[in-house]
Amino acid sequence: MKHVWMALALMLASPAGAEVVGEVGVDWVGNDILIEAIQDPEVQGVTCHIAYFDRSVIDRLRQGNWFEDPSNASIACRQTGPVTVGDIDRSKDGEEIFKASRSLVLKSLRITRVYDEANDTLIYLVHARELTEGSAKMSISTVPLWRARN
Repeated sequence: MKHVWMALALMLASPAGAEVVGEVGVDWVGNDILIEAIQDPEVQGVTCHIAYFDRSVIDRLRQGNWFEDPSNASIACRQTGPVTVGDIDRSKDGEEIFKASRSLVLKSLRITRVYDEANDTLIYLVHARELTEGSAKMSISTVPLWRARN
């Protein structure tokens, strides 16, 4: 039983690179919406905020699914300082910049950055990666770079 509690605590812990900046209570059983700030590791001056549902122990007992949180999340990314773009992936596939587990084994929440060169804009996509249901729940945010064009 000790291992179950340790696994649960690890799953619910805030992932590296994310800082909880808000926690909104949703109902009387203790379910919350968490808001985390995430810095883009390769683009200085851009901060993304993601909001997602965090299930309470009471909800986990009631639903019978201890080791899984919902996949849906929302994202907003903004310029929060002078922007310096480092060595980023410029392919259409983009680059994963953040990942957090949403279940014990098969589900994770991810943020992928895609560079839209034609519009000089960074696109941030938050989505779930699941073995059984794919990535149907998603949200995007964009950060225009506003560079002078030659």
